[in-house]
Amino acid sequence: MSFMVSLINSQEEVSTHAQNSQQDYLNAHNAARAQVGVGNMVWNTTVAAYAQNYANQRIGDCNLIQSGGPYGENLAKGSSGTFTGTAAVNLWVAEKTYYDYTTNTCASGHVCEHYTQVVWSNSDQLGCARVQCTNSWWFVICSYYPRGNLSGQSPY
Repeated sequence: MSFMVSLINSQEEVSTHAQNSQQDYLNAHNAARAQVGVGNMVWNTTVAAYAQNYANQRIGDCNLIQSGGPYGENLAKGSSGTFTGTAAVNLWVAEKTYYDYTTNTCASGHVCEHYTQVVWSNSDQLGCARVQCTNSWWFVICSYYPRGNLSGQSPY
């Protein structure tokens, strides 16, 4: 089961009309996966519909609460009006710095499970969603099928 959340309070300027499409999410995930020799993900409309439904439930509070659903899951939120889906994926991928593949561990005091879900080799189907919450923050969810981050297993 995945228990993963991220928070960013970004003032970085990023284009708001791009970096939120299905292809943008796939490109960001597949670039990280290619770096470690893992095959590409494909978009799954059922998984994406699940992600969108759950994102819609978070509009009122934007809280990073796991859905408890059947998929692997990464969550993020950002206060910048330009916090994109790609920015969320890049935030998760940045955890690679703390992940040691040889020992399948994360550096003490750091989180790596967002990154390992992104590159989990058996998770080959993806669905993501992004909504603006009532507090003007942005909430991003990516759901993965099959679920990754299985205890005692390496991502690839």
